[in-house]
Amino acid sequence: MNSRTLLSLPLMFTLAAAACGGSKPAPAPQGQDQPKPSGGNQAAAIDPATAATIKGKATLDGAAPANAPIKMNADPFCLSANKSAQTQETYMVGKGGELGNVFVYVSDGLGDRSFQAPADPVVIDQQNCRYHPHVLGLMVGQPLQIVNSDGTLHNIHAIPTKNSEFNTGQPIKGMKTDHIFTAAETMVPFKCDVHGWMNAYAGVLPHPYFAVTADDGSFTIKNLPPGTYKLTAWHEKLGTQTADITVAAKDEKENNFTFKAAAASGN
Repeated sequence: MNSRTLLSLPLMFTLAAAACGGSKPAPAPQGQDQPKPSGGNQAAAIDPATAATIKGKATLDGAAPANAPIKMNADPFCLSANKSAQTQETYMVGKGGELGNVFVYVSDGLGDRSFQAPADPVVIDQQNCRYHPHVLGLMVGQPLQIVNSDGTLHNIHAIPTKNSEFNTGQPIKGMKTDHIFTAAETMVPFKCDVHGWMNAYAGVLPHPYFAVTADDGSFTIKNLPPGTYKLTAWHEKLGTQTADITVAAKDEKENNFTFKAAAASGN
């Protein structure tokens, strides 16, 4: 083996590793700054003795459209992992109209306060050929950990407008990959190019004041400093709603959102 062949071997291994979609954290996007806390007043810490809480529920007014059925016949693993009929998670509606998977967040009112992103990752898991959770939130600069818990090939293809697009393949069960968003964006859609029915959404915010409604439609946003805020509720098909709310020190206020079923436009 000549010296030219020896020199080319490291490059060959590097290219092979990249093609397989290895589990190393993705590098910072070229041409973008590293994520920084938003605003310019990070020293103004939130006093827990005066912090307020906003609670509420999201409900659907009217009959919920039927969720689209999912056919998994193309992948024997997915078919065997789901014994019952599967449908999309577009409309998660309870008997009383309780609406799950609504992303609720403070969209205005925090001024120039800034917040340090947590070091602990938010996890999105590919399990039984579905993304879990379907709707999630995280902060700018906080790791998003992508996990493949299935014994089949998955990929997570993020299609943002303010952040860099990425498409991470994970062919091996147990693979984990971290990604960091560098800009606030609501919402970032995810899809799987291998299994077309797989989809999810992430809200990326410069602060920690957000929540996803549970199956009973409830949400809670804690530790807000006293002030007046604009609260936004987002649903993937029913659109957005906003509300202005003022909280005093130690306040606990309720704000509910009602979405109209007529606003639905397919699955």
